[in-house]
Amino acid sequence: MTRDKGFAGMLADRLCQVRFSDFPASTVHKAKLHLLDTIGAGLAGSASPETQRIWRGLGLQTDGGRSAVWGMPHDISVRSAGFINGVSAHALELDDSGGCDHSGAVVVPAALAILPELAEAVSGRRLLTAMVMGYEVGRRVLEAVGGYETHNGLGWHSTGTCGVFGAAAAAGLLLDLDAPRLEQALGISCSFAGGTWAFIHDGSQTKKLHPGRAVEGGLTAALLAASEFTGPTEIFEPEAWGSFFKTFSPGQSAPHLLTEAFGEAWRLDRCSIKPYATCRGTHSAIDAVRQLRAAHHLEAIAAIEVEMSSFQFGMCGGTSVASRAQAQMSLPYAIAAELQFGKVGPAELEPDRWSSPEIQAWLDRIAVRIDPGMADADEPAVTLVAKDGRRYRAIVEFPSGSPANPLADEQLIAKFRDLAGLVLSASRVAEIENVVLKLDQTADARDLPNLLRCPR
Repeated sequence: MTRDKGFAGMLADRLCQVRFSDFPASTVHKAKLHLLDTIGAGLAGSASPETQRIWRGLGLQTDGGRSAVWGMPHDISVRSAGFINGVSAHALELDDSGGCDHSGAVVVPAALAILPELAEAVSGRRLLTAMVMGYEVGRRVLEAVGGYETHNGLGWHSTGTCGVFGAAAAAGLLLDLDAPRLEQALGISCSFAGGTWAFIHDGSQTKKLHPGRAVEGGLTAALLAASEFTGPTEIFEPEAWGSFFKTFSPGQSAPHLLTEAFGEAWRLDRCSIKPYATCRGTHSAIDAVRQLRAAHHLEAIAAIEVEMSSFQFGMCGGTSVASRAQAQMSLPYAIAAELQFGKVGPAELEPDRWSSPEIQAWLDRIAVRIDPGMADADEPAVTLVAKDGRRYRAIVEFPSGSPANPLADEQLIAKFRDLAGLVLSASRVAEIENVVLKLDQTADARDLPNLLRCPR
């Protein structure tokens, strides 16, 4: 007797039917840019305190294997490589957003970590297809579980809870799982979904664990499914006890969104690439400050006023900055850094910057107010008050790097070069750039992860 397919089975069927030719040229190009961007963020992030403490604390140097550790001269096991590279990709808050939410830091490390396990050549087109599908699954699961504001508003960090399914999908497709096995991989992934916003209250470092754990969980699920290990098939049934939706968003899920209009608009096309090294929720405010200062030639600023939604305030409205993690998640700090330094990059997130008296002076001049009339997803309103009392207000609906206001290719490539150049030679950086931007013409992409390893 055959059973009717549930939502996980229907999603797996659709994933296995996708071909590279289904993607428009614009999606392929954007996928290569997101791949390059994630690699750059991960290479720079490999030197972060989070990655280095995990490397030492877990003794990963003793975990033998063939998967490259980005920015280090080491090979370790598939799952450990996926874990630490996922942490690195998110460590500096420069990875992309708008997917599961941080899909690049989940999907790309998973896809690249699995490549050494594949006996036959993997074309660049096949790698890009798996990557786009990883983005697709991670975002669709988030939409189906209630959407970003609803799911994260409950305290879950969607990068960890939803991203694990995207990692499993990408890895599973590269492992050439058929639809029944891919359904099992999605089911197994549900056991690894997790991660909450508890870090937001004290500036702890656990946010960086969430993409790493999602990568590790997704890889584990795909590898287990490939070895005939079984997982639950009712993970996306809204009323099934213990299912993902019943557990993580009781009464708020829309499981039909997992497959509805599949293939009509790829979710990767909706993702943003970040120009600033802070939470995506701060970027509109940075742009607003830049626009107001340029338009009105403002130099002497007496005060800054910010109006934001209750949801956005809870995520990034804090003015207390006692760690890099808090600075990354603080909209007031992002404004202060822009006003003081004229940029908000990795250097502006170092302790000597966020702890400086000049920054504190700016923070003392920033007043943040919750506007109850703002919807959760509304961008903040920023008002700069000049010394003479004049007031200048702006709301940037589409911040730099968003799909409606994308960065030029030259800016994205320059960002990659700057970040990757922090840990690799200029010649190696150029080689990676060339390989990624021509990936759809590559017969075998399995050597790409090796380029991300520092020379021994």
